[in-house]
Amino acid sequence: MVMQFRPEGIFCPAGDFYIDPWRPVPRALITHGHSDHARWGHGSYLATEAAAPVMRLRLGDITLDTIAYGVSRQIGEAKVSFHPAGHVPGSAQIRVEVAGEVWVASGDYKTTDDGFSEPFEPIPCHAFITESTFGLPVFKWDTQDDVIAQINAWWAANKAAGRFSILGAYALGKAQRILANVDTSIGPILTHGAIENTNEVLRLQGLRLPETIRVTPETDLKALRGALVLATPSAMNNTWVRRFGQASTAFASGWMSMRGHRRRRSADRGFVMSDHADWDGLNAAIKATGAERVFVTHGYTSQFSRWLTEQGYDAGVVETEYEGESLDTADTTETEGTE
Repeated sequence: MVMQFRPEGIFCPAGDFYIDPWRPVPRALITHGHSDHARWGHGSYLATEAAAPVMRLRLGDITLDTIAYGVSRQIGEAKVSFHPAGHVPGSAQIRVEVAGEVWVASGDYKTTDDGFSEPFEPIPCHAFITESTFGLPVFKWDTQDDVIAQINAWWAANKAAGRFSILGAYALGKAQRILANVDTSIGPILTHGAIENTNEVLRLQGLRLPETIRVTPETDLKALRGALVLATPSAMNNTWVRRFGQASTAFASGWMSMRGHRRRRSADRGFVMSDHADWDGLNAAIKATGAERVFVTHGYTSQFSRWLTEQGYDAGVVETEYEGESLDTADTTETEGTE
C-alpha cells in the first residue's frame, strides 16, 4: 500500500512521512491550517505557500517548508505534489505516487468555487482518501449567492431596527468567505480578535477583504450600532457576545440545515453555508478521480462507505481524529484577541 493507517496518522512508508497526523511525528505533510489537521509538535512540516502564514500564526515557531501547487517533489521513494482542495485559502489535496501507483489524501474539501479559496481540482488516482462530514443525501447546499443574499437581508433588517447582527463563523475560511461577499454598503463590520488575526495574515498574502474593525474593550459600540459582527463559534457562547446589548444572533454552517442544530444553538437565524462538500459534491469529486479504492476518514463514515460500496467502489472506513465542521469545538485557539 502506498499509504498506511497508523495510530499517529496516515503514513507513507516509501517517503517516511505522515499526512495530517494527529500525534507528534518527525515529518508531517499538512493539507491546511485548521487545528484538527495542522497540530503542534511535529519535527518538520510541509504545506502550500498559501497555507504557511496561517500555520505560523497558529502554531508559532515551527520548522516549516513550503511548496507551490502542482509542483512535484521527491521524498524518499515517493513523488509528492499538492493540489487545490477548495476548502479554505491554501488548502490542498496531497498526491502521492509510488512505483506508478497514485493515492490522493484530500483533507477537507468543497467542489464549488467560493471566489476566495483556490478552486477544487480533481486529481486522477487509484485510491482516494475522502472526508464525509456531510455524507448523507439530505445535505445539499444552496448557491453561495442565495445564502449571501439571505445574510444581507437579515443584516439590513437588524440595522433598520437598531440591532447588531452577530454571526458565528470559523476564524479561518468561513469568516473571510462571508467578508469577501457581503454587501459592505449596509454598514460597518466588526470582528472577533481571532478572526481579525487571520484577516491580517491573509491580507498580507494579497487576498482582498473589506475594511473591518477589531472589537476591543475600547471599541465604541454605541457609535457602531447596526454593524455586522463576525464572531468565532466559541465566542457565541460566552460573555464576549453580551457586550453588544440589543442584537440578533446567527450561525453560518452546513449544520444549520438541520433544525435540531439550530434549536440547540439558540440562535435567531441559521445560514446554510459550509466549506465542506455536500452529498452531490462528495460523489462528484470521487467519480472525477477515477479511483477504484476509497477510504472514508471522518463524518458519516459508515453510511457513506456503505453507499460507495453499493456503487461499486472498494470502500472502507478509516478511524481518524479529524473533526470536519463542528459548532461545539474551536477551529483554532480562540482565546487570541477575545478582549
